[in-house]
Amino acid sequence: MSTVSYYTAEGLKKLREELNHLKDVERPLASQAIAEARDKGDLSENAEYDAAKEAQGLLEMKIAKLEETLSTARLIDESQLDVSKVLVLSKVRIKNLANNMEMNYILVAESEADLKSGKISVNSPIGKGLLGKSVGDIAEMTVPNGTLKFEILSIER
Repeated sequence: MSTVSYYTAEGLKKLREELNHLKDVERPLASQAIAEARDKGDLSENAEYDAAKEAQGLLEMKIAKLEETLSTARLIDESQLDVSKVLVLSKVRIKNLANNMEMNYILVAESEADLKSGKISVNSPIGKGLLGKSVGDIAEMTVPNGTLKFEILSIER
């Protein structure tokens, strides 16, 4: 049984574009590769044919997984988000109490996480530690190299 995943409009659009690319571009290329390998003769000793069939199988698995993800995906209505506590899509400014460094993060679904652009997954240790906290709260979380403490400085939508 699959669980519901929440996405931004941008995240859902990327998923749909990837699925369309796999179906409209990659799938025909895989079929063409199989046809070309089949034309090369005896299939029992044709490694190129076996490789093309395996690549097609992996592609079909990826397509099925994306279709399943999209079937359980829900769009987050950003206008309804509560800014009194940290939720998915919250823009959070936090201060590391160990070194007084301030950081800005946006909490997003796991598939949309991108640390370079400041988007962290709600399933990450820091994301889990921040969820449900309010401005002024101290979030304590265990990460692979110890325990971190962050003060929530601000929450925005």
